[in-house]
Amino acid sequence: MSKLPTTSRRCTNLLLQYIDDHVAVGEPLPTEVRMTELGQGSRTAIRSTLAYFIERGLIAGMKERQLLRKPREDDWFDVAELHSGTERLQQVLMERIYQRDLPPGAEFSEAELARASGVSTIAVREFLIGFSRHGLIEKKPRGGWRLCAFDPSFAHELGEVREMFELKAIERVAALPAGDPAFERLAELLARHEALGAAPAASHAEFPPLDREFHTFLIGLLDNRFANSLNDAVSLVFHYHYQWDKRDELPRNQYAVQEHVAILRALVARDVPAALAAMRTHLQSSRSTMLRALRNREKALREA
Repeated sequence: MSKLPTTSRRCTNLLLQYIDDHVAVGEPLPTEVRMTELGQGSRTAIRSTLAYFIERGLIAGMKERQLLRKPREDDWFDVAELHSGTERLQQVLMERIYQRDLPPGAEFSEAELARASGVSTIAVREFLIGFSRHGLIEKKPRGGWRLCAFDPSFAHELGEVREMFELKAIERVAALPAGDPAFERLAELLARHEALGAAPAASHAEFPPLDREFHTFLIGLLDNRFANSLNDAVSLVFHYHYQWDKRDELPRNQYAVQEHVAILRALVARDVPAALAAMRTHLQSSRSTMLRALRNREKALREA
């Protein structure tokens, strides 16, 4: 069969995990409606997944959905395959920022980003041109790109717009029916945050990717292209500025984890006022942290 699209591959991996954990050989798969919830996909994605299961010998046919064998390791799609070109570009850029391969003011080329992400230079150029609208990166006059710095007024403006979208996302959760798959996802995010919160302090270095996943999921509930675009900029901008001041990184991450936990617990309990209050607290502390990073950077530049 032709290569499955990214959404179907994600859906397939989720359903394979469910089958491995909950379905015995000879038992039927869940109903199609239930599989759309478990796989977090559309009916079309589910049918593509079922066709894949038939091809792999997991089930006999679309109507004969009794499990013929348990999933093997090679039935799952590799995690790297689950990212679109744009997602891989964002991931590479984020990882380089986290690992300080691209410190503030660093220059980079389209070619090196294309090699690192495995996408074409044309795709990289389109992504960077589109992303440059947010002010995080700029095109150099003679070619290449540069990571930019921001002033406090930019930070305030970005924080204000972020607050509008994030609080609107909380309200969107409140409007969802009780059985919506979003609540299962919220519960899963809560469990991961609680596990990280209970882990040793050194483990909190793993927080930035989880932070991005948490906010991306919430913003995604708005189903708004402008909100999604802003979220990409927010995630990069906020974590980017943290790189200037690493002295309190772990305590800062520990505190942010607990702020996320407060938001998630309120959302799972459908306590909207508490969720809104917890989100406002989190956004305010996040903005304060970025402004402090800006002040530290400016102080370091003056003293250099």
